[in-house]
Amino acid sequence: MEKGTLLSQEAFDRLTAELHELETEGRLRVQQRIQAAREEGDLRENAEYHQAKEDQAFLEGRIAELRSLLETAEVGHATGGGDVVEQGVRVTLRDADGDEDLYVFTSTHNESELPVISPESPLGLALQGHAVGDVVVYEAPVGKLSVEILAIEV
Repeated sequence: MEKGTLLSQEAFDRLTAELHELETEGRLRVQQRIQAAREEGDLRENAEYHQAKEDQAFLEGRIAELRSLLETAEVGHATGGGDVVEQGVRVTLRDADGDEDLYVFTSTHNESELPVISPESPLGLALQGHAVGDVVVYEAPVGKLSVEILAIEV
């Protein structure tokens, strides 16, 4: 079985509320827009109708995405003590240019404003299990790159 996305309780609750809103009020608003546009007549040249149908498709896609995410989500925090890079931690990295940045090591569904490193990305795969002080080399589309792990926070 594939491991689910690690979400904090706050993120899980926020996404659950968003799903509920989209499945209820969101669908109703789009259906009302479609009905109002239909009543205007010829649908072939009705821009409002076509836009409402596009919005409906986007809404249904977001509903499907949220359902899938929430069905497999793991609610909690990083399980370790912050000694190594694992899903759910914040990690500070220094690149070869000397730039230092703080990231969240998790899926794209997180409640922070920090940039995300996905565990499935080349950098994410290379970082997993490494500790503070380690220099990690990974293969990127532009070639081999390296980063140094400066700090790990749970």
